[in-house]
This record gives sequence, C-alpha cells and structure tokens, in this order.
Amino acid sequence: MTLEDHGTLAETGKRNTQRFARRFAARIGKLKDLAAVKLIDELAAWVEDTYRRDLEARPSMHVYVRSLPDEIVAKINRLSDSEAVHSAIMEQFPAGSVITPMKQTDELYISHYNKDYGGDHGLFTKHYDGNLRFIPVGSVVRALIYLQSSATYKVVFGDSQVEKAFETYDFGLLDFHRELHWVEGEYNPDDKQRILLKCNYLVAPKNAGWVAKALMAANTGVFYLVKATMEYSKSPSTLPQYLVGYLCNIMRLANNISPLVPILMAALVMLGLGWGVAALFGA
Repeated sequence: MTLEDHGTLAETGKRNTQRFARRFAARIGKLKDLAAVKLIDELAAWVEDTYRRDLEARPSMHVYVRSLPDEIVAKINRLSDSEAVHSAIMEQFPAGSVITPMKQTDELYISHYNKDYGGDHGLFTKHYDGNLRFIPVGSVVRALIYLQSSATYKVVFGDSQVEKAFETYDFGLLDFHRELHWVEGEYNPDDKQRILLKCNYLVAPKNAGWVAKALMAANTGVFYLVKATMEYSKSPSTLPQYLVGYLCNIMRLANNISPLVPILMAALVMLGLGWGVAALFGA
C-alpha cells in the first residue's frame, strides 16, 4: 500500500489527532500486495459475470455486502479488514481509539454517471455522505476500494484539498459526515465498468461504552433511511419517483449548508402532515 499526501494533509491529520470532532483528512492509497490484487481481480470478474444484465441496463446499483454469497463476503472482508486500510485510518486518531467496522452498511457499488435528478444524482455533485457532523464525539470513516476502474472520473475531496482519478486497486478514505466531495467526468461506454466497495468504520474513544453504541445506532438508522429513498428514486420513471428524487436532491443541497437544515425541513413536513391529518379527521 502507498499513501499520497496532498496540500495541507499532514498538518490537518496532526490536528485531527487532538479530538474526534475534527474532520478526518482524506487519504489515497493502493492495495498492491499479491494477495490483495488476486482478491480484487476475482471479485471484479465475479461482479461482471453475476450482474451482466444489470451492467447492460446501465443504472447505478448498490448491493449490501451482507446479502452476497458467503464466499464473496469473506473475500470482501479480507480487503476491508486489511491492515493497510485499518492502519491508514487509525494513524489520524489518538492512541487507544477503537475502530468498529460497520459491516451492516457496507455496499458493492456499480457506478454509472447518472445526472437525471433521481436519487443517485447527488453522488456526482457536491455532497456530504452523512448529516451527523454536528455530533462532537466519534467519527465515521468511509473506504472506497476500487475493484475495477479506469482513470476517467476524478473524485474531488474539497475540504481536504485532495483529488484522484481512481484506478483498479486504488482506495480512498474520507470522513463520512465532514468531507464535501464530488465526481468530475463524463460517461464513456468504452470505459472499464466502475466497480467499487463502500466500507464504513466507526472510530470512537477508548471505553466509550454506551456512547459508541448510540453512535452506531444513529449512524445505521440514518444510513438506511437515506439509502432507501435514494434507491427508490434512482433512474426515475414514475411521478412518485421523480418527486422523491427531487426531494433527495433538495435535502442534499440543504445538508451542504448545515446538517440541521434538512432535519428542520423534515420536522416541518411531518408537522404539516400531522396537522393536515388532524384537520381532515377533525372536520
């Protein structure tokens, strides 16, 4: 594995070791030992064979790793639990910090450059992956492990001033809640199919106890809710899908301003719906 420092990365990483409330600085690495390369090649070949029809249909696709065959999950875990990935994450945190893989949220991602204002439109425009960056303790780090990719799309990690046109065997690490990032590029049908793993890790202080459990529950709950709405409205073809897709994009833009804005918007919508139902039945 190799790591590349960009701009103020080292300085930012040093500051991050002081407390968890600071952003994890994005990192770039490569899995290049023979065992990892062999695993990646096997997984890429399996994905292309198993999801051949989905690849031809061309929508983006997320599949939870936990839903895949056991032998495939085992191979993925060997990559996501590798010393190369874990050590690259933990060097930015205080000694004694505890890393917990969030296996229930790990995904296999077949990516296409979709800008159709559906649920996955926001993956290619400026966005934060999560909206819990106001929580002052604990961090969620996401690893993007590229099983197959040509250097056509460039991922820009805006807050860390890091950018990379990822290729096969590369990986990137980012702060799930605190890194504004986006993708630049144009779809080319002659490119290699872009296949990657999205693996998430909760890093909490030593002896965090119930706090770490609460952070895990909050992150998992929000993750599933957001993912369900995105998947429903991906590549929309019906009016409800378009409406939910537009709502996803509005919430994304609101989250770019502040994580509290979409929470307030959702609360107002729920209050409005409650008032409407009460008025309907009260009449």
